[in-house]
Amino acid sequence: MRTNEGVTVRGNEGAVPHGSGPRGPEIWLRGAAGEPEQPSRQYEEEHRLLPRARQFSWIATHGGAGSSTLATVFGGHDAGRDWPRPDRGEPASVLLVGRTHAAGLDAVSHTLDIFRRGDAPPGLDLDAIVLVADAPGRLPRQLTQRVKVINSVIDVYRVPWMPAWRTGDLTGPLPREAAPLARLTGRTAP
Repeated sequence: MRTNEGVTVRGNEGAVPHGSGPRGPEIWLRGAAGEPEQPSRQYEEEHRLLPRARQFSWIATHGGAGSSTLATVFGGHDAGRDWPRPDRGEPASVLLVGRTHAAGLDAVSHTLDIFRRGDAPPGLDLDAIVLVADAPGRLPRQLTQRVKVINSVIDVYRVPWMPAWRTGDLTGPLPREAAPLARLTGRTAP
């Protein structure tokens, strides 16, 4: 028996020959034929070390922000307008959600300021802001400037206007603009 890069390779000792006779092809099997092989230690270690997708709590910074829809589409806990409770098993990693209209950006800025001052409940980690388009098309310049100011403080992920979501159809593929948020949340399938 010899070891090569963490893989055990056996010689012919103890192996069972399988083939079509003395002159036919020979295939050497380890152990009894039909016995399932056990995963190698290297395989187990590699798969144990794979990072799991982090779970998030989606917090709506105002009514109608879209946290319920985002939690359904991307996964995670919909905290609504409440603070998540990690002591009850709710994720401590927070994504603040707001619409891109003026009132939505005001609400996002206000909640962001709560975290900045340290007035959020202890143990919560603000990971990013998620801005959901309030209408189809481009943002007016003054709103784009406000988004840039928020983005200078924390990562901002944008979700474009989704007509299907408006009617409750959350099954369609994600638009390309939502790909960075999908990567953050670990959502892989459309």
